[in-house]
Amino acid sequence: MKELLWVACLYIFCLHGCGTLGVNGNEDFLLLAGPLTENVATSSDKEGLSECSLPIVAASEPYLKGLQSRGVTHVKVPLSWAQLLPTGLASQPQQDALQCYKTLMKQLLKVGLQPLVILHESTVPDALRARYGGWESQELVDMFQQYAEFAFREFADLAHSWVTVSDLGSIWQNGPTAQQNILQLNKNVYKIFHEHIPSKLSGRRGLSFGLDAANVAILSQIEASTTADFLSVHIEYSCASSADFEQSLRNMQISSRNLPILISKMNVRDCTDSQHEPLRELLHVLQSSGLNIIGCDIVDVLLRMDVQDASFGYHHQDSIGIPESRNAYQSVWDKFGSQTAAERDVFLDESFSSGFQWATSAESFKVEGGWLEGGKGETIWDRFGHDNLAFENQTADLACDSYNKVEYDVYLLRGLQVNTYQFSISWARIFPSGHRDSQTEKGVLYYDKLINTLIESGIQPVVTLYHWDLPQALQDNGGWTNPTIVDAFKDYADFCFSRFGDRVKTWNTFSSPWVVSHAGHGTGEHPPGVKDYASSSYQVTHNIIKSHAEAWHVYNDKYRATQGGKVGIALNSDWAEPKTPANPEDIAAADRYLQFMLGWFAHPIFVDGDYSVALKTQIELKLKECPSSPPAVLPVFTSEEKARIKGTADFFGLNHFTSRLVNTIKGGCTSGPEGVGDYAAGLDPSWPSTASDWIYSAPWGLRRLLNYISLEYLSATKVPIYITGNGMPTANSSETINDVSRVEYLRRYINEALKAQAIDGVDVQRFTVQSLMDGFEGPQGYSERFGLLYVNFEDANRQRTPKQSAYFFSGVVENNGFGTARHDFKKVTELKFTPRSSKLLASEVPSEAKVVWDTLSRQTKFQRHVYHYGTFPQDFIWGVSSSAYQIEGGWNADGKGPSIWDKFTQAPGNIPENANGDVACDSYNRIDEDLFMLKALKVKSYRFSLSWSRIFPDGRRSSLNQKGVDYYNRLIDSLLTQGITPMVTLYYWDLPQALQDIGGWESVQMIDLFNDYCDFCFATFGDRVKFWITFNQPHTIAWAGYGTGAMPPNVNSPGSAPYEVAHNLIKAHATAYHTYDDKYRASQGGLVSIALDADWVEPYDVNVHREILAADRAMQFRLGWFAHPIFKNGDYPEAMKEQVKIKCEFQDLPNSRLPSFTEDEKNFIRGTADVFCINHYTTKIVNHLTDQLTPPSYQFDRDIAENEITDFPTTAIGGQRAVAWGLRRLLNWIKEEYGDPDIYISENGVATDKGMTWDDTDRVFFYKTYIDEALKAYDIDGVKVKGYIATSLMDSFEWLHGYVYAFGLYHVDFNDPNRPRTPKYSSYIYSQIINNNGLPVPEEEKIMWGHFREDFLWSSSTSAYQIEGAWTADGKGLSIWDTFSHTPGKVANNDNGDISCDSYNKIDVDIGLLKQIKVSHYRFSISWPRVLPDGTIHNINEAGINYYQRVIDALLAANIQPQITLYHWDLPQALEDEGGWLNETIVDRFRDYADLLFSRFGQKVKLWITINEAYIVALLGYGYGSFAPGINHDPSTLQYVAAHNIIKAHAEAWHVYNDKYRAEQKGLISITINSEWAEPRNPFKQEDIDGAKRYMDFFIGWFANPIFNGDYTESMKKYILERSLAAGLEKSRLPEFTPAEIERIKGTHDFFGLNYYTSVLVFPVDFGNTLNYDADRGVAFIHDRTWLDTGSSWLKMAPLGFRRILKYIKDEYGNPPVIVTENGLSENGPIDLNDEHRSYFYENHVNQLLKAYLVDGVDVRGYTAWSLMDNLEWAAGYSERFGFFYVNHSHPDRPRTPKASVSYYTTLVNCNGFPDPAEGPHECMNLDVKGQT
Repeated sequence: MKELLWVACLYIFCLHGCGTLGVNGNEDFLLLAGPLTENVATSSDKEGLSECSLPIVAASEPYLKGLQSRGVTHVKVPLSWAQLLPTGLASQPQQDALQCYKTLMKQLLKVGLQPLVILHESTVPDALRARYGGWESQELVDMFQQYAEFAFREFADLAHSWVTVSDLGSIWQNGPTAQQNILQLNKNVYKIFHEHIPSKLSGRRGLSFGLDAANVAILSQIEASTTADFLSVHIEYSCASSADFEQSLRNMQISSRNLPILISKMNVRDCTDSQHEPLRELLHVLQSSGLNIIGCDIVDVLLRMDVQDASFGYHHQDSIGIPESRNAYQSVWDKFGSQTAAERDVFLDESFSSGFQWATSAESFKVEGGWLEGGKGETIWDRFGHDNLAFENQTADLACDSYNKVEYDVYLLRGLQVNTYQFSISWARIFPSGHRDSQTEKGVLYYDKLINTLIESGIQPVVTLYHWDLPQALQDNGGWTNPTIVDAFKDYADFCFSRFGDRVKTWNTFSSPWVVSHAGHGTGEHPPGVKDYASSSYQVTHNIIKSHAEAWHVYNDKYRATQGGKVGIALNSDWAEPKTPANPEDIAAADRYLQFMLGWFAHPIFVDGDYSVALKTQIELKLKECPSSPPAVLPVFTSEEKARIKGTADFFGLNHFTSRLVNTIKGGCTSGPEGVGDYAAGLDPSWPSTASDWIYSAPWGLRRLLNYISLEYLSATKVPIYITGNGMPTANSSETINDVSRVEYLRRYINEALKAQAIDGVDVQRFTVQSLMDGFEGPQGYSERFGLLYVNFEDANRQRTPKQSAYFFSGVVENNGFGTARHDFKKVTELKFTPRSSKLLASEVPSEAKVVWDTLSRQTKFQRHVYHYGTFPQDFIWGVSSSAYQIEGGWNADGKGPSIWDKFTQAPGNIPENANGDVACDSYNRIDEDLFMLKALKVKSYRFSLSWSRIFPDGRRSSLNQKGVDYYNRLIDSLLTQGITPMVTLYYWDLPQALQDIGGWESVQMIDLFNDYCDFCFATFGDRVKFWITFNQPHTIAWAGYGTGAMPPNVNSPGSAPYEVAHNLIKAHATAYHTYDDKYRASQGGLVSIALDADWVEPYDVNVHREILAADRAMQFRLGWFAHPIFKNGDYPEAMKEQVKIKCEFQDLPNSRLPSFTEDEKNFIRGTADVFCINHYTTKIVNHLTDQLTPPSYQFDRDIAENEITDFPTTAIGGQRAVAWGLRRLLNWIKEEYGDPDIYISENGVATDKGMTWDDTDRVFFYKTYIDEALKAYDIDGVKVKGYIATSLMDSFEWLHGYVYAFGLYHVDFNDPNRPRTPKYSSYIYSQIINNNGLPVPEEEKIMWGHFREDFLWSSSTSAYQIEGAWTADGKGLSIWDTFSHTPGKVANNDNGDISCDSYNKIDVDIGLLKQIKVSHYRFSISWPRVLPDGTIHNINEAGINYYQRVIDALLAANIQPQITLYHWDLPQALEDEGGWLNETIVDRFRDYADLLFSRFGQKVKLWITINEAYIVALLGYGYGSFAPGINHDPSTLQYVAAHNIIKAHAEAWHVYNDKYRAEQKGLISITINSEWAEPRNPFKQEDIDGAKRYMDFFIGWFANPIFNGDYTESMKKYILERSLAAGLEKSRLPEFTPAEIERIKGTHDFFGLNYYTSVLVFPVDFGNTLNYDADRGVAFIHDRTWLDTGSSWLKMAPLGFRRILKYIKDEYGNPPVIVTENGLSENGPIDLNDEHRSYFYENHVNQLLKAYLVDGVDVRGYTAWSLMDNLEWAAGYSERFGFFYVNHSHPDRPRTPKASVSYYTTLVNCNGFPDPAEGPHECMNLDVKGQT
């Protein structure tokens, strides 16, 4: 290798010695190279490329970097006039050539070189010469001038130095005309250059022309200074004659009038390796000769002197000389390629930098489901699934049901402890058609809810705008191949930024767009299934990149300043390694792999706005190689597009899953990345596989890829890297919960990210695990699972169960990596307690706490049950509980000793299914899993117990087991790390067996032994534990353990042992309390109590003193047994002492079986609890009983009988009914009895059987009602309720019941060795209650102040049969209700309407009632058989007509408008005898009947209702037969037939009025439709939501849909048809309307008449082969227990449902005018005119009506209260009373008496709504409503 020192000196000189040379001394010396040749290593005397070639340009980057590294500053770029402007016209450039030159110049600028642009090489191109002639042609000169202007315009931003023509002398030879033309042309071009673009080129080198030194004479003939800024010279340098070189330059400078000289081409000759002296001459000329030389060509110096090997080190590829340069891939490979496996895989036990973001992710189409909910549009993935293209024909219709489970998902995210959640928005859910004009608000509200819920939980949302689920409507228009999608996406992004950007601060425009291009439009594996890799995939990428850039600019221009967020893109990429590491071609192939995968998108966005040169070069080579069948067509970005694309990312999002081994191949003409890229990609079979054939675990690839990205894409643009997706799938049936392979995968991959950050300095700021939960994985359906949470896709609940990987990841998040775990305790709620009187007096008999029975027990049912809204104080303690034996397992692990429960349960036959707690929930080994649940719940406290035998295996300190202590230390520390207060129970029933062997709690030794155990625990854990409970339920220990012997230690001695044991327990408790008080309280500051249990008891009759005494006795024997000594006077309650003493006397015992305390003991015991802890589960009724004397027994001593309260819900455990109001009374009792202590509800919960796994609605009701009663006690009664502990955290070993019953908020699968914990419905509800700190008033339940429209219709209602009586008077015919009610057993109490309210004879009285309530209208019905006794117009009863005329006239005289119902169920019996509503002839009969009434009354009546509640007529009358006419022999069909005829009859009546009377009478006519509102039983469950919709379709839709929309609902038609065919029928049991009938029925309404009473909670039920209406509907329903009862079992107060059904009518039926034609409630039982429940009902229902009107925009026109007076309530007879006025049906005169609600309703009417009290008293409130009889 030769060392040319003089060249080195020249290089150094030009770098450091020429700095002051240049134009005006302002610019550095130019070291000039170029132009590029086909082989850049050839000599400079070879001509440059005749045309710009992208492959050459692309391949030149390494060469150019080599030049720059060696001091070259400028490179000559000769343009090809003919290539750029083939026609000569500047308006018709050749775009490929234009882009090629721009690419070259940008390539130069990128590596730090400047282009010297040469417009033309002198010779006129043949094509132009043929058209315009030579330089003598003025036309050619003009064309060149246009060409120059074009070049300046296109390249001015890229080039500073220009040469017009390279050799003026060659043109000069063409004669005078050519000379004059070229001189003028140079002046013109010079002028254009400086006048038209001076601002762009100010201060730059400027313009020149080229001249050979041999033609120096020409300079004397031109004014060079007017046409050039410097002189571009071609010259030779001879080492043999350097003086000639200097003289030539001096002559040229003189002749040009001292223009600066650029030696643009210098040929070196006659030099040898040893000639260093001539170098000095050259340096002298350049620096010291006085010449103004600004630059020098050094190409010939470098190349001709054979220095290639010494300085550049070339290799050759495809005949293009490329200097080796350390590109990004090569640099990364050099850094890591030589690592051994051990070096590569070393684990880094460190943490990430502070502020690192941890995330998990989900994608809309994979998890949301709800594919048609809220107006969502179809997506390409919906179409894909419905075309049966996914695994086993699976679809994403329901997926994980996340659309309905926002709270579920965020709940579990809290358990993971992530601070970030990445999810995608479904474009079609917001814009169903893909365009803004189709926006659906419900979709937007879903994402609002998700975002808000995340933020409320301290989790930042990261939103991906597009993750593959294109609206199908856009796909139908070409999708991503259509350029118009760019604007569509831009508008969609704009909307999202504007709507969500105030809360969302990180946006991914796209996630893994490569998959869209590759799988969606290349291989066709994904929708839309396009298989066109050659063209479509590239066009899709092109449009996605532009869409991304436009979205970024929208954010940047419109939102960044105010929202302050970031927008980036999440690109997916494998890492690629050379298959043969030593093979340079494989290394190059691996680089190409990344360019084709990652660089396809990254290079335009992060580098220069264009595809990488490598990509373009490779494709161009393929175009040349395959001209007839191009394997790839790469679109071209315009310069404007490039500028707009470049730099459009605030971060680099990376989705990475696996790596590839790559080798070079000849891809031929095959499309696709491997064919075009000339590489093959494979896998190392030794890499761990996954369920996916494309993902193998190669963790080190992530680190290397991160380093590559940092070098390749982020060197210039410094933005952080976010790992936006990393994870692996397991198979559907393997590793479902114990996903050890995922744990290892994540452990290794996260650690590689850590190495990249901590060791390599890569700016990685986030790690996102893909994904939160299993989901729909595209073509693989649900067969592959990526989730941290297991989703059961076989269960409609779609329950999520954390896998082991979830717990692992949560731990990584908590430690911020893998460093040493830190226990930074969070602040917990400070525990305070109220000091109480040191001594209370003994309780009287009965106790003064009987005031609870005197007050609360005398509440009305309404007062007792009305729901109370409010919140607890901020320091309220919310918690959950467990106990050691029930959950820990590890019964003999690590030295634990056996307990009495171990011994008992391990004996066969003691527990159902021989269950035991040997493993239980395995909490001993699963602290992290338990913590996960607690974090998700957001509890403030966790109550758990210590296992005495785990700490002291034999019960004594000498047997201390340190591993047991370590376990509890870990648990306590973990709780405090999460800010959860440990509430520790020292003894929860699991006595060490060794202590039982010495007598257990019957032995007084236990007092000291227990104290020593407590002392140890206080000393060991008390620095962190501030809430201690000595014993849990000592009553259970004493009675069940030593009395009945049902529980261990199974001592059956009911007479004495319970009392003795309790005596020892009380003293043991007091001793432990004093130990804490004396030794630890001052330093530790905690509190100590005992957890007592009590049912609440109600006296059988609160008015009987003996029953009060019995109830008091029950409380004292249960609660007072322990509470009285501890909280009052240190002794047992007097009632208990007296009762036991008397019993013992009768038993001839010398002393009481109840031990006595000494005075010292009393003083020692009294006050040994800082707070009152109470466990409560149920309420009983107690009555006095003189119980047996033998055998002696605690139970018999009480002399009481306990019974269940049978009208309250049962639970899984017999005798434990859910009677929530008992808790309030118990809390009040404690307040009154024990000196108003601070109270903690230390256990409260309900059991379900083990078959109820997740959907535990009963438990939800339990907590909602019980917590509300605690709230009442606190908020209303002033009880000092300080905390509430739900029982229990999870299903566990339930003592004598084993695993038969479950109390948990979490389901535990005890059949799975992993004991997976799955949150139940109740856990989410309890979490919400905790989050709300109680039960705040829901926004929709708050009273709204306002008024209805001025002409609002206020009414009350009745019906003929229910009030008229006179059943056979004045020619009236029989009705079906006359017949039905006279049929024995059909009506309650054999009541009938023969007289009813006798309104037929009391018109004036009833009008007086109406006047009293000030209504504007009165709705009543006409008795069809009273006016047409046989139902036909052939027999008109004028007496009946006259009766109704009198009613109408009396109403009008009272200024009350009649509102007439034509048919309210009392069909003439004569018509029923002909088939009634089953006979189609009734349609004409009804039409004639209506015609008659219109003609007789229509001049005075302006409001008509054809039929009331057709649903009841059809279903109860002809389906189930519970109403008249009582037909029930074919419930499969007849109700549908009757309904069909009713609908047609209504339509005919409407047409009669419309056609004959409307014009003259100007009235309104419609039908009244009744409906309940249906809510899903579980609102988070799509199956229940669908059931609720179906319920509404079958209820309100049965009649409303034909009348308002034209036909039965689609669901009715579908389900009834399917079930009919399944039953073997040939057609549907639901009749069909003909097209003519549809036309005639549709629109037969002037308003929507609605009867609403109640709501239901609906869930699906399979009725099997049963054929009836309910089975067709396929649902069942329940009521929410928080809804108030009424006098009717079917009617619960649900005012919210009223508003919702009104909104439903608006949305479903086109917002028709609505008149509420019935709404009211009933009572039963004893008469009480103070019907506060009715006033409450109307207040809340009418207020919801007002909200529907004012807020929801429902066109509400009127409201009708049911009913004016108590009347015959159909089959219930007179037992249910709906009226404002009480009617005494026992009195022959049927007197009417106003109830209290009359006043309230009258005020509502008078005020026309709800005047705002803030505006002061309103005169409408001043009413004097007097009762009258």
